Parts: sequence; C-alpha cells; structure tokens
Amino acid sequence: MYRTAIEVLYKWKSKKNKKPLIIRGARQVGKTWLMKEFGQTAYENQVYISFDNSQRMKDLFDVNLDVERIITGLELYAGRKINPENTLLIFDEIQEVPKALTALKYFNENAPQYHIVCAGSLLGVALHHGTSFPVGKVDFMDLYPLSFTEFLMAMGKKQFIELLQNDDFEMATTFKQTYIDMLKYYYYVGGMPEAVLNFAENMDFNEAREIQQRILAAYEQDFSKHAPHDVVPRIRMLWNSIPSQLTKENKKFIYGLIKEGARAKDYELAMLWLIDCGLVHKVYRVTAPSLPLKAYEDLKTFKLFFLDVGLLSCMVRLKQNTLLDGNKMFKEFKGALTEQYVLQQLKTLKGIEPYYWTNDRGSAEIDFVIDNGNTIIPLEVKAEINLQAKSLKTYRDKFNPKISVRTSMADYKKEEWLLNLPLYAVEKLAGIE
Repeated sequence: MYRTAIEVLYKWKSKKNKKPLIIRGARQVGKTWLMKEFGQTAYENQVYISFDNSQRMKDLFDVNLDVERIITGLELYAGRKINPENTLLIFDEIQEVPKALTALKYFNENAPQYHIVCAGSLLGVALHHGTSFPVGKVDFMDLYPLSFTEFLMAMGKKQFIELLQNDDFEMATTFKQTYIDMLKYYYYVGGMPEAVLNFAENMDFNEAREIQQRILAAYEQDFSKHAPHDVVPRIRMLWNSIPSQLTKENKKFIYGLIKEGARAKDYELAMLWLIDCGLVHKVYRVTAPSLPLKAYEDLKTFKLFFLDVGLLSCMVRLKQNTLLDGNKMFKEFKGALTEQYVLQQLKTLKGIEPYYWTNDRGSAEIDFVIDNGNTIIPLEVKAEINLQAKSLKTYRDKFNPKISVRTSMADYKKEEWLLNLPLYAVEKLAGIE
C-alpha cells in the first residue's frame, strides 16, 4: 500500500539539522506500518520499540535521561548495536512513557546523529503532570486515513490519478463513470488502511463494514482505557452525536443536541480529548475572509467532522444497495457524507487549513473557506449536479474573490470567476493560486 506521507519522511531524513520526528494521528490510520516501511526502505537497520505495557522501557527512562545510557539500554533490549549512520530508531506509543518523550529533547541537543521517529497520542502526555514536553526540539507530521488519491492507488487505478495530476480533464471526463464508481466505494469503505486493503483484495462490502465496526469498537474501548473516568460518558455522548449534527441542514455544532441543556463548559475536555486523539476535526467559522483567516475565527461557532467518511457511513448504517442507485449516495443524509469527504481531503493537503463562512443573518453559507497562504478561496460543496450557487454569489458580491470553486458531480469547467471541480478531483485545490 502506498502512502504519500513516506515522501515527507524521505525529506526529513535528508535534512541536515533534523530533529526527532513525532507522527501524530488517530489509532489505526497506519502510523506503525508507515514507520516500519520507512525503516525497511530507507535504512540498513531499524530498531522498533513499543512503549505500550513495557515496564522495562519505563524503568530505562525513569533512572535518568543520559543519552549514552539510554542507547546502551536500547541496544541490550534489541540485542544488537545501534549505528546512528544507518539505523532508524522507532518509538511507538511513546505517550505511554512520558519521560521517553522528554528524552527527545536530549537526543536533539546532545546526540542529533540518531534518526528517531515516534508515534503516539499526545493527549496522554498532557494529562501526566510533571512531564516536560520537548517544545521546539521535535518535528511533527500528521497522518490521516488514506486520501481518495491513495485509495485509487490501492485499487490499481494509477493511470486515473495521472490524468488528474496532468490536468487532462477532457480524458478524465470521458472516463468519469470509473471515478464516480471509485468515489462511491470510497464513501462506503473510507480510508482506514485495514478496510481499504481488505476491500482492494476481496471487493467485499460486508467485510469492510465488519472491519469498520471493529475499529469503532476499539475507539470506544480507548475512551475507557485512556480518558479520565469522569469524562468518559461525555466523550461517548459527544462522539455519538456527531452523525446527527452533520445530517442537519445547518451543520453548525449545537451542544443541546448532545443532551438537553448541555453547555460548552460541560463538554470542553471531552471535545479536546477527541480532537487531540485525531478522531474528530473542528472547523471554525470565520467572520470575514481576510488573510490570515485565523485572525477572524469565531471560536464559539464551528462544525465537527469525523476522521473518516467510511466510519461515518458505518455509524449512520449506510446500506450497500445505495451504491447502485445513481447519484443517490452523494445526496444521502443531506450531503453529510459529501461534506465529510471534502473536509477529509482538505486535511491531507499541505499548507491548507479549512474554515467556513456564514453571513451574520445565517442566510448564506460557504461550506469551506481555504487559506493557502497567498489567497483565500471560497469552496461550495454540492452533493449532486444541481448547481444553484446563491451563497457563492452572495459571497462574491460582498468580497469579490479572485477565484471561487464549486465542487460537485458535474464535469470540470473553468469560467471567468468560477471553477467547477468534480468531487473526484477535489485534491487539485492544492495547486490553485
């Protein structure tokens, strides 16, 4: 299975002043596999250490954080010499031994010759009092479920990816039914690596669902295992409310839908836990589309999305026969799956942070507003081919953007002020200036 993130790891390896790298991401998005794959392809040797339930590792880092002593201990544990020139050190589930996280600072300062990649949820670290986080001494990389492009690759559709990469939309439109079929599969299967790998091999929708159900059950177990006990019920309630929040016409998150009378302060820690674990994405409203967008965040108004469209379709019990019913799948649940899909692709694009915009009266809404560093792009998401764009016109009249984008089931079309981008090509947003 090919992951574009491995290219980021190759660039990290070639940096002169590299720091230990922490890969952040939800459980089961492929962090362990990626680190091991990188070790096998880019290094002569790798030493893999899992800190999960490892008393020996806890004892090693508890004594002191002298780098030479730690390396000796790791060599004894691994049963081989660690040569910094050609060995990758992999620290998995590093949050389970917070002092190992602190030790990364000393590796960076006193032994930068060692190549170290780590993975783990950092919320667990925040909850360990007295743990010093190595601020400024580590690099970060975020890993998400497979993007639609990676899904196409897994399904053996490399030539179809190349058409989009080469901007050959004339040819892509000729074969658009293949893209649409793959998009339907992706809405159902999603991008969790285990589900994609199984589906690519067996094309069995029921098996994909069973895998997704296991993943969701594992997340529920994680709530009890890792979160503070008094917060667990609220995490569950918030988590289970997200599908109904997304299937509203107005997808703004409302605490009252979790439980009658619920207030923001009651669920702050629960939401922080879910966001920090990579299980949900928070997209803020902006009051004005001006650079930088972050300066115009409305911190009280936001939407919450899942990490994966396939897990969402599993939670809302999307039926397999919907796949066969024209474009009905894209309209299901008031376009919730389509908006989730688009957000999921945006999160994988480097340098893009999505927001959304509504006017003060709430009569016009732009699904996503993107700041790519150079310009602000309004993005309207349509779940079908009906292309009325009242909100986009309202936005254009008010702010006169350089370019506006509408993504839908319609074909590619570039007009003077409007770019119609097919849903299957939404990752092309990365190249718009």
